[in-house]
Amino acid sequence: MGAIGGQLAIRIVGMAVVFALILFVPAGMLRWPAAWLFLALFFSFTVALSMWLLRVNPDLLMERMTGIGKPDQKTWDKLLLAITFVAFFGWFVLMGLDAVRFRWSRLPLSLQGLGTLLLLCSFYVFYITFRENPYLSPAVRIQKERAQTVVSTGPYLYVRHPLYAGFVPFAIGTALMLGSGYGLPGALVLIGIVARRAVLEERVLRDELEGYCAYMERVKYRLIPHLW
Repeated sequence: MGAIGGQLAIRIVGMAVVFALILFVPAGMLRWPAAWLFLALFFSFTVALSMWLLRVNPDLLMERMTGIGKPDQKTWDKLLLAITFVAFFGWFVLMGLDAVRFRWSRLPLSLQGLGTLLLLCSFYVFYITFRENPYLSPAVRIQKERAQTVVSTGPYLYVRHPLYAGFVPFAIGTALMLGSGYGLPGALVLIGIVARRAVLEERVLRDELEGYCAYMERVKYRLIPHLW
């Protein structure tokens, strides 16, 4: 527990530094209240979720920390994750340039408030997904060493990929909250990448995880009920 906690603290501090840099350096100033609020909310949630996992499911926390790069991670997933990371951080750079440095677009406070609500909603979706799925790896791989089984309870009753579903309000909410109109098309691009990963991941689960085909028959939608 102590070793995991120490590694976790280092990772979270490192993440906070990276996020602050990719927001405030492109913005060219620290006087950006929306960015400070985003960082406060995002890392409050990150710390709370991590501490909860450390207490109730340290195995899942360890998988989240070490899953990427394991030998059984699919090669296509390693490439897609690299593309996703570049696009994700580039998106934040764009929003700093747009909302603060050059002010290419201006969003009213009402939309920024809506974005904050969407962001908080996404955190709740993330939480209930982590609560329900003890095999929620960041990598596409079948966790044979943990005897992975199909999860079909909680949010998995409604969509097959609730963590990805939660990314939809996260991406849109973040762009709105930070006041970046140019961030909205970027959010749609990221959502498209996540949706593609969901399709590819399903092929692996269908072929390699016992019972997943039957689960796909019961739950028809990937991200959004009655739509897709």
